[in-house]
Amino acid sequence: MERMRFILAGVLVWISTSLVAQSLFNEKELISNLKYLSSDSLQGRKTGTPGNAIARTFVQRQFKKLGLLPFEAGYELPFEFDTRTGEKIKGVNVAGWIKGKKDLYIVISAHYDHVGVRNDKIYNGADDNASGISALFAIAEYFSTHKPEHNLILVAFDAEEMGLRGASAFVSKPPVAIEKIAVNLNMDMVARADKGELVAVGTFYYPHLKPLLEGITSENVKLVFGHDDPEKYKGQENWTFSSDHGPFHRAKIPFIYFGVEDHKDYHQPTDDFELVNQDIYKDCVRLIIKAAASVDKGLK
Repeated sequence: MERMRFILAGVLVWISTSLVAQSLFNEKELISNLKYLSSDSLQGRKTGTPGNAIARTFVQRQFKKLGLLPFEAGYELPFEFDTRTGEKIKGVNVAGWIKGKKDLYIVISAHYDHVGVRNDKIYNGADDNASGISALFAIAEYFSTHKPEHNLILVAFDAEEMGLRGASAFVSKPPVAIEKIAVNLNMDMVARADKGELVAVGTFYYPHLKPLLEGITSENVKLVFGHDDPEKYKGQENWTFSSDHGPFHRAKIPFIYFGVEDHKDYHQPTDDFELVNQDIYKDCVRLIIKAAASVDKGLK
């Protein structure tokens, strides 16, 4: 055990030192993408609306620009579901992949939909979850020039706000053999770490992942663990099934969910780009990239 801890510590030191001296991603692009995805022109990106379709096209364009490989049917993975009222809704996940050295897959995800327009007010969802999608592009950028050990699937889920529908459709019919999916790294609300903490959820269930995340740091934001132990976190404080990692967990696929504590603008029309502290957000994305690199290097 001590030898294993020494090896893991060495991996983390290597990850930290090798990433410190370089820019991990284009920071201007990160902020520009966040601003666009949370702009009024996308009308809150609700599944099935023109604004959602515009966001989807933008995600595909970014995936192509970043060199992500499409699957056999292309980047789009369409699905359908019925609402509680019997309405049939069509959604579209957007996925691409980066070839690694091992015949296993890490799925890195974020949802691109939000709740749309309510009572003539646009819910732009800057933190929820334009922040996760913009971070997804930054991760793709990093791994496009740093060949991963594992194959990486980067997926922008649709219809998360309607009950994790896109993630459920993906898990029920993945583009690769499900037994080859080793872990899901999911991002939902990763910009507003106003207290200087980004939460990593899931290590209570999958403790083998925790050593790969411990010790990862950034200048302004600390990575903390929690919101998963059912004895400590009850009701809405337990985030085990709070976002698109939930269907992966149900399928017994290990996950880590990165998110921030709820804030007053959560699911409000005030969740706007202007309220995001850009330096804090950049630090959150740095943490997630370091975490993804560590998981990729250390996962057995």
